[in-house]
Amino acid sequence: MVGKTLRGLLALLLLVVGAVGLSTSAAVAQGGAARNTAGIADIKERLLSVPGVSLIEEKPYDGYRYFVLGYRQPVDHRHPSRGSFTQRFTVLHKDTARPTVFYTGGYNVSTSPSRSEPTRIVDGNQVSLEYRYFTPSRPANADWSKLDIWQAASDQHRLYEALKPVYGRNWLATGGSKGGMTATYYERYYPKDMDGVVAYVAPNDVVNGEDSAYDRFFEHVGTAECRDRLDAVQREALIRREPLERKYAGLAAEQKYTFTTIGSLDKAYEAVVLDLVWGFWQYSGEADCADVPDARTVSDQDLFAYVDEISGWSFYTDQGLEPYTPYYYQAGTQLGAPTIALPHLKGLTRYGYQPPRNFVPRSIPMRFDSKAVPQVDNWVRHQARHMLFVYGENDPWGAERFSVGRGAKDSYVYTAPGANHGANVAGLVPAERDKATARILDWAGVATAATAADPSTATPLARYDATLDRGHLEREMTLRP
Repeated sequence: MVGKTLRGLLALLLLVVGAVGLSTSAAVAQGGAARNTAGIADIKERLLSVPGVSLIEEKPYDGYRYFVLGYRQPVDHRHPSRGSFTQRFTVLHKDTARPTVFYTGGYNVSTSPSRSEPTRIVDGNQVSLEYRYFTPSRPANADWSKLDIWQAASDQHRLYEALKPVYGRNWLATGGSKGGMTATYYERYYPKDMDGVVAYVAPNDVVNGEDSAYDRFFEHVGTAECRDRLDAVQREALIRREPLERKYAGLAAEQKYTFTTIGSLDKAYEAVVLDLVWGFWQYSGEADCADVPDARTVSDQDLFAYVDEISGWSFYTDQGLEPYTPYYYQAGTQLGAPTIALPHLKGLTRYGYQPPRNFVPRSIPMRFDSKAVPQVDNWVRHQARHMLFVYGENDPWGAERFSVGRGAKDSYVYTAPGANHGANVAGLVPAERDKATARILDWAGVATAATAADPSTATPLARYDATLDRGHLEREMTLRP
């Protein structure tokens, strides 16, 4: 009898231990259950108490606490037990009683303190997330099929759920360019997470093979004189291909550039030249038209230098492309990429606008999903809620953009006059600037009664800081958002 009782107790003990073990394994796979950290006074301790969060470094900044952190994410959110990786993120901490802005640029995260425009407007905290597969936020022996917009949105959702117990006030998502796309995709897949979205200069290539909107843009942007000068310089660079390619080969030898991914120096040369007009309007403005050289008289050296200034000779080398492999992979599998007619270069181009496949190592398989972006576009048109899209009048990436229809609620698309890829709320016409600022404050839960009654009284709650408020525009000469 005693033996049976002991065996029964032992069986029960094993059952309990087994259940605990299964529960622990599930918690590890999911990053662990969120803990109530309200009793912990120090924000650093609270953040590090979140399961899966690790400290990389803390950097002092007046008025804030700034942390560079890591978070364990599943490689595949559909099968979280099948491997994980550490994804970098940063926290610009103001106060847990303030709203929080969830920022991503869609690429690598900066590890220096910075503040997006919505963060300044609401005087809040900012969580900035590195996009999956940009190093070092890349799994070992990466399965590239797990780099898609749903998996990336799920990264954001999972980190939001982990941090919401710490930052319990309203949250806004934001980002510029590919980051604006990322914020939009996140909202589409997890519409209950955020209280509002501010997406800057977000391209929306709904039908990858139909790019006439870009052709129309380049037919009318700026003045006819400026367009003609740029076209002439671009044409001249192809006419003088032979002497300028010798200069390029010399530069490549000096800098140890290689061209394995794109295939040849000649292909890289043409890709750089074809980016010139696009790159000019993406990063420059009409005031810079005076600096465009005269194609009839410019020397080979000055022409070579100008193309380098606008497009960058290094960017289609293996060394230039490698950091952006995740972007070009996504462009060639879901996001789409523009193709432009370029009639002024007829007879001079050998390759035309090259597809993203040419910029990704052949060892990485790619197949295009034509349904992903149209599904998001349809959702935004008919179901967007608390979404603001800001575009620049002279930014080529805005030629194909998001729009909101009748089904959308409290959502807006505004265009900053004369602005390039750095367009922001501050650059809108006054009535739209005030309305946008008021809506951001309201979504964040910090609008005053006066602002609600009169949007013209809406202003950013935090003072401008030249170091923190650098904006999202970072000049990269490769043709990418």
